[in-house]
Amino acid sequence: MGDLGVPHQATRDRVLDPVDRVSELVFGLLMALSFTGAVSVADAGREEIRTMFVAALGCNLAWGLVDAVMFLVRTITARGKSITLLHAVRAAGPDVRAGQALIERSLTRTVSSLVSAAELEAVRSRIVAMPDVPARPQLDGSDLLAALAVFLLVVVSTFPVVLPFALMNDVAAASSTSRAIGLAMLFLGGFSLGRHAGYGGWRAGIKMAALGTLLVVAIHALGG
Repeated sequence: MGDLGVPHQATRDRVLDPVDRVSELVFGLLMALSFTGAVSVADAGREEIRTMFVAALGCNLAWGLVDAVMFLVRTITARGKSITLLHAVRAAGPDVRAGQALIERSLTRTVSSLVSAAELEAVRSRIVAMPDVPARPQLDGSDLLAALAVFLLVVVSTFPVVLPFALMNDVAAASSTSRAIGLAMLFLGGFSLGRHAGYGGWRAGIKMAALGTLLVVAIHALGG
């Protein structure tokens, strides 16, 4: 139930969970690949490569900032929802069923089906017994650190697929190397998500690489 019990003082074991880390890395990677994939092997010179590098980095700097800010917005919104629930349950006071119904509605359908009335009552009792509940949600240092991590992941993901163009004189070889690195990073991202979800890393890695390739093709088709 996330931050239900202590919405403001909850601590993170990690700055970002695996899903957030991989999602931001893949997002930045796809943005970078959309630029490197547009480089013409036949026509690209050093000036075109430089322009592509600057454009890819600038794009991911901008979107990294946007993603970081939106991460903070999502965090404080979710925390505010939890605080609102706590106040509502406490306001229900002795009305046990009303308090339990509020908690049950806040759960996902899957979790709700697994929680008994006794467990709902245990949660309700703990909420009612809490000495204090914040009046409004607030962000803390760990949230800002997580937002910084989001920004850095999007930006850092630019370099592995762009650097081959800066380090290799042969544009065709640089393009092939860039694509290979991109596919490897997509595979590793999918592998990590698959292991995290518990349904197999290799299959998830292959699917992520295929999905990423299709998304880059779609981005180019749409003029991105």
